[in-house]
Amino acid sequence: MYLDPRCPVCREFEDNGGRELTPLVSNRLVKVEYTMASFLDDSQGGTGSKKAVNALRAAVDAGRFAEYLTVLYEEQPEEGEDGFTDEFLIDKAYYVPGLVTPEFQDAVKTMKYADFVDRSEHAFEESGVPGTPVLEINGTRLEKNFADVPFNRPKFQQLLQKIIQQPQRWR
Repeated sequence: MYLDPRCPVCREFEDNGGRELTPLVSNRLVKVEYTMASFLDDSQGGTGSKKAVNALRAAVDAGRFAEYLTVLYEEQPEEGEDGFTDEFLIDKAYYVPGLVTPEFQDAVKTMKYADFVDRSEHAFEESGVPGTPVLEINGTRLEKNFADVPFNRPKFQQLLQKIIQQPQRWR
């Protein structure tokens, strides 16, 4: 999964297909590898994507990545607004039980995972993915016939069930 925290289309995915995916991840029925991009900071100005990716990496330490990702997309500032400030990220973390700790707050305020943010953006750039969101399932990018599926909850739920039942034969 390739996402940028400032991307409004990523929010649209999270509001639809993401709602189907999160419980499957939480219950360990599927595994998702995220490549978090921050390219919108360059095109829109600011550092919001980078700060959000850093905070999301800090949420991994607390075992709350998926829940925090959902909250950040629910509360996402406008794309052109550099709204992912330290204060915003910490304030929204209170919606995720057990996430706000001194360690989390320190990681957000100091950009503890700046190297991770840079490596993740580099991986995104090297992937050849044209933008966000982009999903790849078992190494195959959802394109053409499946492009709208992640934005349609019932269709995405059907696809996920098919993949869970027959991981190598979903196409």
